[in-house]
Amino acid sequence: MRHPEYQYLDLIERVLEYGDERVDRTGVGTRSLFGAMVRFDLSDGTAPILTTKRVYWKTAIKEMLWFLTGGTNIQPLLRENVRIWTDWPLAAYRRETGESVTQEEFERRIVEDDGFAAQWGELGPVYGKQWRRWMGSDGREHDQIGTLIRALRETPASRRLLFHGWNVAELGEMALPPCHMVYQYHVTSDGRLNCLLLQRSVDLLLGAAFNYVGATALQLMLAQQAGLRPGELVWVGGDVHLYRNHFDQAREQLGREPRALPKISLAKRAESIDDYRIEDFEVEGYDPHPHIKADVAV
Repeated sequence: MRHPEYQYLDLIERVLEYGDERVDRTGVGTRSLFGAMVRFDLSDGTAPILTTKRVYWKTAIKEMLWFLTGGTNIQPLLRENVRIWTDWPLAAYRRETGESVTQEEFERRIVEDDGFAAQWGELGPVYGKQWRRWMGSDGREHDQIGTLIRALRETPASRRLLFHGWNVAELGEMALPPCHMVYQYHVTSDGRLNCLLLQRSVDLLLGAAFNYVGATALQLMLAQQAGLRPGELVWVGGDVHLYRNHFDQAREQLGREPRALPKISLAKRAESIDDYRIEDFEVEGYDPHPHIKADVAV
């Protein structure tokens, strides 16, 4: 059987060979394909943590846990040594103040100064806010994750097992509109939980690897909370692209042979979806190729 990671590597190769050259929002430029799918079987504990480069899986899971808190400020992330969201508020701070502060100094001030964090660490109503505190036209907040878990337990055959973050009314207030946009779930007759993740836009070199891990972690938590077993993760990408300044790194990754995928499991059962911690996730057998450094386009 062909190694599952080749789905990702083949996608990189197709983007490099056939992608449409585009001028994007960031000004960096991309090579892009529209429409892609990869599938990973999680039923035996296999984790889609890429091996052709080191993926910092704890960072990806910490980000997912932060989403589940409903938080929109980067201070808790920085206190967990997660820096993947700093670029956007840092750019806003530099633009609005004219101060050429370093990223390290900006992050230090966010961590140590609650007032500074409240003013400059906010991302707007991004993922967590929409997932846990969507404001309806009736003035009530709606917890999409809580509603999903109840539905998984009570109506597992439903075709409405989903949540999403594309709140049209609040897009303009977000530092970055949601890329991984819709999560839809499906429960099989023998108790397996499948997930289809629709991602409208994906930075193939940097983003996809994190999205696979985050979605897997969420699927494990939801399955446990609903008394189900993990099944298949189906990832669907809309605008699937490589940034121009990632081409060399992508070719480097293509030259590496995939290694055995690791296993992932939950060390204990949490009381609720709000009670999981990074220590609850165990990954065994992860032996990747070295990390490949690349810059985020903001």
